Amino acid sequence: MGKRKKDGKNRKNKNRWKVVIVWKTKKIIIKKGLLSLHYGCKVNQYETNAMEQQFIQKGYKTVENSERADIYIINTCSVTNMAERKSRQMLRRVKEINKDAILVVCGCYAQVAKNELEKIPEIDIILGINEKNNIVEKVEEYMSKNEKTMETAVSDVSIQHEFLDFGDVTYTEKNRAVIKVQDGCNMFCTYCIIPYARGRIRSRKIESVVSEISKIASQGIKEVVITGIHIASYGKDFDEEGKKIRLIDLLERINQIEGIERIRLGSLEPTIIDEEFAKRLSKLEKICDHFHLSLQSGCDETLKRMNRKYTTERYKQSVDILRNVYPNVNFTTDVIVGFPGETEEEFNETYKFLEDINFYKIHVFKYSPRRGTVAEKMQNQIDGNIKEIRSNKLIELSDKNQNSYNEKNIGKQVKVLFEEYEEGYFKGHTTNYMEVKVKRDEEENLVDKIVPIEIVDNDRETKELIGK
Repeated sequence: MGKRKKDGKNRKNKNRWKVVIVWKTKKIIIKKGLLSLHYGCKVNQYETNAMEQQFIQKGYKTVENSERADIYIINTCSVTNMAERKSRQMLRRVKEINKDAILVVCGCYAQVAKNELEKIPEIDIILGINEKNNIVEKVEEYMSKNEKTMETAVSDVSIQHEFLDFGDVTYTEKNRAVIKVQDGCNMFCTYCIIPYARGRIRSRKIESVVSEISKIASQGIKEVVITGIHIASYGKDFDEEGKKIRLIDLLERINQIEGIERIRLGSLEPTIIDEEFAKRLSKLEKICDHFHLSLQSGCDETLKRMNRKYTTERYKQSVDILRNVYPNVNFTTDVIVGFPGETEEEFNETYKFLEDINFYKIHVFKYSPRRGTVAEKMQNQIDGNIKEIRSNKLIELSDKNQNSYNEKNIGKQVKVLFEEYEEGYFKGHTTNYMEVKVKRDEEENLVDKIVPIEIVDNDRETKELIGK
């Protein structure tokens, strides 16, 4: 099972591959036509690919969003209220498309809110995090029954101690393959529901990761993204087995795989970055010089209330260490505005810290209470209008930073891995995650190729660099 064939054409419009894009990513499946829709993070993207691969191996086919499917798989997210709202909207919409379709709901929202989902009559099957591995079996058991009533299978993920491996997941629609190496989180930030949805940390065996990436490399995929719920914790659960394995050990093995030219890291906890980690990492020539270091707030008092395990001083230390070994490094981050008790002074501290670090891009989230978390019960909840104002200020700062950095690259030559052809342009990314587009004839087919490109301009609206 491999990635779909690419010929350089705009993938979003290629009916022959029959894939749906909804929000961040999407999907579907049939044998019986199956539509699988995914919301949320890269872990969800990986698991959607894994489930889709299982269905395809059983003879099912994908269908476009505009086509009727016989089976709908909604892989939900629960990290924000907006993510849950999008999931609920899609649940009701699919039965309007085909009232006789089987609707399966899985993912984090299903894990933490199955009682809510059981009140939605359109749903046929609810599956928890652990049950995704057996989704085809669950669906086919349901289809074989004469009398069909809602079925729920959601096990207690908090007692799960081993990583549930999908095997070699080689199905992907992109030339940048997402690789899940870890699940679960032990951090319990006061705003976050994910430890309850995903359970404790569980790491994937190095041999399993290497096997999957080796097969992906044999398909011509040049870049892998190493992801998990909290990849900085990778290997810590192996300590109980007497093994001393950490994320850097895994990366050193991946770096040896022939055919892979880029290794991109998913979101990192800043405390994993120290001199020893950076020294070993800098010796791995395939590591991309782009790091997404999770921040959430640039104010120490707010970080304490969030139960984050670092200070702004420690965070800056991590940034400085990486800048010392990667001269062209770009940093991106996440920031929550309007966390309970965030005063104007605290917000201004965050703004000043963000200015000082000079992030390439800031992903801004307005705080939304998650039922069952500590922060939900905190006093001094912030008014929505204030959240909106603060969010807009940070988005403006992010846009300013990104355009400023882009324009410093005009006249320079960069290497771009091209990913798609769209509206007359080939588009792709540099190692430090700048998006570049070049106007070429479609017949040149740069997709899947790493090409040196001279930067001649910056599109300030889209923040894409223009090359020739």
